[in-house]
Amino acid sequence: MPSTVLRLCCAFFSPRKGTGFLSHPDITTYFYNGKTMPTLETASKKIKVIHSAVDLFNIYGFHNTGVDLIAKETKIPKATLYNYFHSKERLVETCISFQKSRLKEEVLAIVYSHCYSKPSDKLKEIVRLHTDVNSLYHLLFKAIFEIKQLYPTAYRMAVEYRKWLLRELFDLVFSLETNAFNPDANMVLNLIDGLMLQVLSSNSLVERDVVLERFWGRIRD
Repeated sequence: MPSTVLRLCCAFFSPRKGTGFLSHPDITTYFYNGKTMPTLETASKKIKVIHSAVDLFNIYGFHNTGVDLIAKETKIPKATLYNYFHSKERLVETCISFQKSRLKEEVLAIVYSHCYSKPSDKLKEIVRLHTDVNSLYHLLFKAIFEIKQLYPTAYRMAVEYRKWLLRELFDLVFSLETNAFNPDANMVLNLIDGLMLQVLSSNSLVERDVVLERFWGRIRD
């Protein structure tokens, strides 16, 4: 099994401290008190479904991607998918939660890294992280526009991530030491959204990089 999948399985299905459950609420399984933990093979299949569903939602949208298509793509019977996730709504929530957790991990790795000498460098890297062609942010960005009415719980997860990100951006912006142009956190978040739209429409990073160079060229910290 690839090490990446193994790491994701361990992280996503690890037990919470003080409980008898696996950590994710949509894939809850007892692991003691006479119950058995799901096999690594089952966990790996669930991760495979999540990855495939994320890709399909990104390509076709939440409304046009049904469980039948996900079953066809993963070659896992539809009944098994419902056994894993119970409904499409729960699967959507799981996918949003999964991407949200991975994004937070990446953002915090940048925030606390010593590889960047200045706060502006960390801001640049966070913007690039969110506006890549294969960005983890794609699904959450799409959710903001597509699922508010149909999947309100998943929608709130996406909104909560944006609020969390805004706080992280605020802390970095606040730490900038510059007498020149000083962006605020909302401006950086709007920049991310605008660049994400541009990247998705062009499937290219050329214009994104040009805009970023011009934007960051106004900041001197």
